[in-house]
Amino acid sequence: MTSYSAPRRQWLAFAAALACSAALPLQAQPGAPWPSKPVKLVVGYAAGGATDVIARLVAIKLGEQLGQPMLVDNRTGANSNVGAEYVARAPADGYTLYVYTIANTINASLYGKLGYDPVKDFEPIGLIAKIPNILVVNPSLPVKSVAEYVRFAKESKEGITFASSGSGSSIHLSGEMFKMQAGLNMLHVPYRGSAPAVTDLLGGQVQSMFDNTPSALPHVQGGRLRALAITSARRSTLLPDVPTLAESGYPGFDVQSWFGLAAPAGTPRPVIDRLNAALGKVLAAPDVRQRLQDLAASPEPGTPEQMRSFAAAEITRWRDVVKASGAKAE
Repeated sequence: MTSYSAPRRQWLAFAAALACSAALPLQAQPGAPWPSKPVKLVVGYAAGGATDVIARLVAIKLGEQLGQPMLVDNRTGANSNVGAEYVARAPADGYTLYVYTIANTINASLYGKLGYDPVKDFEPIGLIAKIPNILVVNPSLPVKSVAEYVRFAKESKEGITFASSGSGSSIHLSGEMFKMQAGLNMLHVPYRGSAPAVTDLLGGQVQSMFDNTPSALPHVQGGRLRALAITSARRSTLLPDVPTLAESGYPGFDVQSWFGLAAPAGTPRPVIDRLNAALGKVLAAPDVRQRLQDLAASPEPGTPEQMRSFAAAEITRWRDVVKASGAKAE
């Protein structure tokens, strides 16, 4: 039997340890700085929509702050649930993040069963921005104010139709909330996305819509749609002459689509804190604020705790609206 000297045995043990260390992924090695490789940002919607546009703006700027690229990954389906479930099951190492939106708080009650928990499976990082909806009508409809819209709906035997981008969307539930508050006969007409809904609104197949501001704005400015009110608590600087619904006789009405950053539950707090600090710097940058303003969005910097409280309140709020409307996932 061969006998090894002590120095040779020590050298072989050292070489074996080196080989094992080299086989480990970089993030698993003790002391590796974060981030040491690109970070994935999952978006639950297709490229080109408001969520995707805002995500890509933030991703570029966050990558500059963190010193590593942030790559947008569009995982569409089930009103963003596909992307949410993917991130909820991802490793909690800071390399997979999610654009958490108002849809996730609506889905909590819209779907009978989700593949993830919208509260327990995520660590909030911070809100990004909010975008109001606009109540718009086809110009052929003989109404020029919210009061006239309400009067028309009450006097019409058929009531009034309102389109949406899909059952359970913020566009749909904005209309349902207004229907509840105004006590109107309003018929919901769901579409598969905002674009076909707006097309039919322009063509007169439906009468009204609570559309996202970026989608409706060009048609309002071009005179193809008439804006009656905006759903946020404050008027939009892009449409300063359009009153809020609160000003139009519905105090407290404040509905906005919103976007935030979240990570899988269990992501280390130092990573969350660094991301939150970087996000705050991004949202304070003049060029980012201007781009958000161009999209009719207002930046909403804040702490992870503030986002957690806000999301929890939104889940409760939309649960009541979903129940009253009878909305169900398509």
